[in-house]
Amino acid sequence: MRLRRALAALAAVFCMAAASDPAERLPDPAQEAQAREIFRDVRCLVCQNESIDDSEAPLAQDLRKLVREQVKAGRSETQIKRYLTDRYGEFVLLRPSFSTGNLVLWLAPFAIVLLGAGLLLARLRNRTPDTELSEEEAERLQRLANSEIPPT
Repeated sequence: MRLRRALAALAAVFCMAAASDPAERLPDPAQEAQAREIFRDVRCLVCQNESIDDSEAPLAQDLRKLVREQVKAGRSETQIKRYLTDRYGEFVLLRPSFSTGNLVLWLAPFAIVLLGAGLLLARLRNRTPDTELSEEEAERLQRLANSEIPPT
């Protein structure tokens, strides 16, 4: 009985977290679904690692309202995202586009790995071979090799 109550309470918490204010929702379920899909791709500028769908910050609420207004006006996802990036910059998108402005960000990790591998290969090729032992070192090594190792 306790387990059933605990599971019901947990389910209620998840439902409350997933549900937004019904007054904010669009009357058309298809438009609301489109808006919710866009919410997942837009970054909360306050939280920075959450989408506006997950964030409870006031700015995220404002952005959700803005996106819903845009969807209600009949704009496409691309048009809405372009509007948001024009207004807030490309940082507002959780997944930035592959453009010439972002080319450095996309290619820098690969360039760093290739540069590191190249430097490692160059160091390995240019290393000097070990030098020969001096006469003193050779005699000492011979004495150590000839001496008996005490039993342990």
